[in-house]
Amino acid sequence: MRSEILSVGTELLLGHITDTNASWLARQLTPLGIDLFYVSQVGDNLERLSATVRRARERSDLVVMSGGLGPTEDDLTREAIAAVLDETPHVQPQLEAELRAFFAGRGIVMPERNVKQAWTLPSVTILPNPIGTAPGWWAERDGKVIVAMPGVPYEMKRMWQNEVAPRLRERADGILFTRILRVAGLGESSVEERLDAVLHSSNPTVATYAKQDAVDVRVTAKAAAPEVAQALVADIEERIRATLGQHIFGIDDETPQSVALRMLIERGLTLATMESCTGGLLSSLITDVPGSSNAFRGGLVSYATELKEAWGVPAEVIAANGVISVETARAMATAVRQQTGADVGLSVTGVAGPDEQEGKPVGTVHIAVASPQGIRDTSQRFRGPRGEIKLRAAYTALNLLRLHLLRAGSD
Repeated sequence: MRSEILSVGTELLLGHITDTNASWLARQLTPLGIDLFYVSQVGDNLERLSATVRRARERSDLVVMSGGLGPTEDDLTREAIAAVLDETPHVQPQLEAELRAFFAGRGIVMPERNVKQAWTLPSVTILPNPIGTAPGWWAERDGKVIVAMPGVPYEMKRMWQNEVAPRLRERADGILFTRILRVAGLGESSVEERLDAVLHSSNPTVATYAKQDAVDVRVTAKAAAPEVAQALVADIEERIRATLGQHIFGIDDETPQSVALRMLIERGLTLATMESCTGGLLSSLITDVPGSSNAFRGGLVSYATELKEAWGVPAEVIAANGVISVETARAMATAVRQQTGADVGLSVTGVAGPDEQEGKPVGTVHIAVASPQGIRDTSQRFRGPRGEIKLRAAYTALNLLRLHLLRAGSD
């Protein structure tokens, strides 16, 4: 089955909203063994929307749409599908009654414009939406399927999982199984070069992708049964792990922060941070992880030398080496550990820009982690705008923490 994703809304074209629906849907199609060939965005214009749907239906077996199912004049997904199928919409009385009851239950009289959310077509099966006012459409004719779902992400996801995916799963003639291996400490080209022996495999396929927090290695196998696909992936995964070793920090949706927190919790350890150039970003990433309070004692953020000294960084270390130095990073990690009573201290100091400091160029970053097992540090020079330098410094700090915990655990 060849598929296409079509996101509807002028706000997408203007850049006012990021199209997260399309990327989420793309990830859902893969396990069903459905090939995705095209992803499109189109605005709220009936002529252009109809033409886009018609083209998509001609070249794909499955068209998955999100957006344009609201009650307003610029919500035109139903009208476009009706035009492409050359079918006349009519109101389904039961749907209309359910809509009016939905509004009445909230003490509101339903605006008459909402009646079009009760439309249907001869070729349409209604997809229930118990958490919103916009039912979805499963429009099937001549061996082609158009699925239309609301653009509100949580409504769309529920409808997909409960109404759409089960229907598609019944039609699948095979499945795809994907494993993402997440890599830190190597650039994409280095990863690709090391994996050259497996990159040309046809089933499973292997590909690399550079992300903000890692380089991802995607391994995907297609087979008639899930266990066969998983076995194919496992064989290649073993070879990749043997090649990349500790550079692989996680799989699938794991992040540097979630992996580091899990390692701390498993070892019964606590963490504290002291950061300057990252401005609290490191602490923010850590506390984004559910359950982080089980290991994270807190973080200190300061650009001021006197505050670092007040928090336990020896004045003589700063005087001799400057704030932007590996020596100061080591002292910061030690100090925050002592000040908070944490088992592990993690620090970042550097120059995020826009100007150099202490004669150190923009992008200079020093990171250290301290624990009873000792201190580990790294010094890096990152390129890019201020925000990118801060982000790369924070993720590098999390990776250093992971490596330190691995080494400490093996001692």
